[in-house]
Amino acid sequence: MNSFDGDTTEPGATPEPEQFLLPVAEGERITVMLAAFEGWNDAGEAASDSLRYLNRLWGGKKVASIDADEYYDFQFTRPTVRRTATGERKIKWPSTRIYKASVPDSKVDVIFVQGTEPSYKWRAYTAELLVHAEALKVDYVILVGALLADVPHSRPIPVSTSSDDAPLRERLNLEASQYEGPVGIVGVLAEVALLAGIPTVSLWAAVPHYVAQAPSPKAQLALLNRVEELLQVPLDTHELAEESAAWERGVDELATEDPEIAAYVRQLEEAKDTADLPEATGESIAREFERYLKRRGRDKP
Repeated sequence: MNSFDGDTTEPGATPEPEQFLLPVAEGERITVMLAAFEGWNDAGEAASDSLRYLNRLWGGKKVASIDADEYYDFQFTRPTVRRTATGERKIKWPSTRIYKASVPDSKVDVIFVQGTEPSYKWRAYTAELLVHAEALKVDYVILVGALLADVPHSRPIPVSTSSDDAPLRERLNLEASQYEGPVGIVGVLAEVALLAGIPTVSLWAAVPHYVAQAPSPKAQLALLNRVEELLQVPLDTHELAEESAAWERGVDELATEDPEIAAYVRQLEEAKDTADLPEATGESIAREFERYLKRRGRDKP
């Protein structure tokens, strides 16, 4: 792998991607904004659930919020009524909340942006988020989304990583996104962050469209694995891995009850397996083995 102290790549070999977070001096910290939005960008609620998982895991504390009245159509994104622990009824309004957490045993601080995709004033909304990013000294942005796709539930959930920042793409060995069409708030925020000069990547999990209802723990786990790689910090996802396995078994049972669905799933599996054959490279195997060793090390007393 390329070293920050010098390039050790063999002549003629394809260089491996460098880390997303560049090294900092002793005593300094890195601040990363992680953002996900409920709604159009959040198939199976996998993106927003993945951030909620990390926020709980790292004990995030609320540091700011964005005024809901400015950006939401409450006839479209309606408030909900819930009961408190004491039995009282309380209205919960759509909002965007900003939390801060420090990742244990690392130099990384994380700013979580969690909310619902706004109805109005997207330019003003993203500008307000960038004001908070500047105030909180954000160095990097990771945007998290999930989309419905023709992928089988029985295979690893694909997570695409893209960036509109050409130097960052080259450094991380990423492909440029070829998508053209309607975008959600994630796409708009990606462009605004780039214009602000903040290195930004977008992660998108492909959720099987025939099991699109929330929760989608397998897609959530796939996103968290990618976040783990980008931040270079270990994540405890054992409980979520068990939920993912149980979810997959449940979908298997439902599929076997419907011959048409079962045949469709087999067709998706064959297409996926054929497409994945070239990816069984030494680099991909080494990456998975490295992740296994890290988790095994955390399990030791």
